[in-house]
Amino acid sequence: MRLKTLFISTSIVLLSFIARGQQAKKNVGHFQSTAGIYNIKQYGAVGDGKSNNAKAIQRAIDACSAAGGGRVYVPAGGTFISGPFKLKSFVELYVETGARILASGDEKLYTESAFRENKGEGTIWIGGENLEQVTISGGGIIDGNGIAFMGKELDDSYELKPFNIVDPRPHLLTLVGCKNVSIRDLTIRNSAYWTVHLAGCNDVAITDITLLNSIKVRNSDGIDIDHSKNVRIANCYIESGDDCICLKNRREYQEFGACENITVSNCTMTSSSCAIKIGSENMDRISHVVINNCIIKNSNRGLGIQNRDEGTVSDVVFSNIIVDAHLFSDVWWGKAEPIYITAYRRATANNKDAGWRLPKGEKQGRVGAVTNIFFSNIKCNSENGIYVSAETADKISNIYFDQVDVNINKTTAQPGGVYDRRPGNVEGLVKGRTSAFYLDQATGINIRNCSVNWGANRPGYFAHGVESHNVSALTINNLAGQSADPQKWETVKAY
Repeated sequence: MRLKTLFISTSIVLLSFIARGQQAKKNVGHFQSTAGIYNIKQYGAVGDGKSNNAKAIQRAIDACSAAGGGRVYVPAGGTFISGPFKLKSFVELYVETGARILASGDEKLYTESAFRENKGEGTIWIGGENLEQVTISGGGIIDGNGIAFMGKELDDSYELKPFNIVDPRPHLLTLVGCKNVSIRDLTIRNSAYWTVHLAGCNDVAITDITLLNSIKVRNSDGIDIDHSKNVRIANCYIESGDDCICLKNRREYQEFGACENITVSNCTMTSSSCAIKIGSENMDRISHVVINNCIIKNSNRGLGIQNRDEGTVSDVVFSNIIVDAHLFSDVWWGKAEPIYITAYRRATANNKDAGWRLPKGEKQGRVGAVTNIFFSNIKCNSENGIYVSAETADKISNIYFDQVDVNINKTTAQPGGVYDRRPGNVEGLVKGRTSAFYLDQATGINIRNCSVNWGANRPGYFAHGVESHNVSALTINNLAGQSADPQKWETVKAY
């Protein structure tokens, strides 16, 4: 009897031990599934739409970094107001669907310049420098609260508030000298200045984001690729007052060298300035760029190369793109040019455009060459024509237009018959005939398998299919269409 009782007791103990072991395994498994996740609420964040959570978010990021990396988790169900904070290496900032990080509207919180010693062009909200393996993701929202930093609302823009030395308007995200950066699967919106600024970064993927800025906010660029390399931008929807995607080389970050090996694909964009722009700041080299399968709608300019500094632009391919461009007021750069290539020195030192953009110690800049640029299968609907213009004919060369169809019609009440060469040391807004291809000072322009069509509304300044001024080695093959008024204008005219 005792042996039987002992056996039963031993069995119960053994089963209990096994059960505890299994539960321990489950607990370990649960711990492992949540290890490396740092919920900002556990570090003091409150999603009440009132509290400043910058310190709590920074504590979560610091703890995640100190442990070797992981995910800083912004949970759904709240709006987390925040002043500036810094990202760190091996950290993923994950904003869950239903969560929002909102920039504080308190201008006094923003003190760090987005351009180092140049303090007059905005500050940093979310930043990071010399980092690696940085990810920003999730289905939630990062909101720059841009209107809080604006002045009075005008018809098509906002007034900019005056400032003394530091312009407090925050750039939404500024990453400098970072490697292996991923930004994906979230909404970024309402920036008061540039939205995503990558300076000197290498190996970057920006995919599947929705970027929505007010089209009335000046300087609200979408994505600025500055001295950066090996960048992929894909499957994004972008609306912005200023350029949607811009490639450049700012002088403040000149140690990082060329901007090169950039691809942009499958994006839809709307801009009050230029949807995809190269320049105007370019003190180094921008090259090996492919932009493919994009839609540009309700914009001012479509595709722009605006060289204003000594840097060069070369080996760029634009293909399979629809451009819808129309006229905006003079507040915005551009005059509805669906494709735009210009090369002019910027203004001299006594002009507000010069400032930090001229080489140190120099009072006058110079402009580098734009060469080997290819446009293939571009469909343009606009109020103006393609514009190519340089200060001398050697500054723009080897430009190829293949299967570029230009449809021009007057669709707004804004005055036309003008081209925009701002910024520069020459007249900015230049009156001229609207021709489908307006070519002014260039070498080696090739137009092949292209077409020109004119809409029903044709003001008197609508003119030629191709108009050229001081262009050498102009080749035209298989151009379909004619001038706006065949009895008044020749289809192809060299002046």
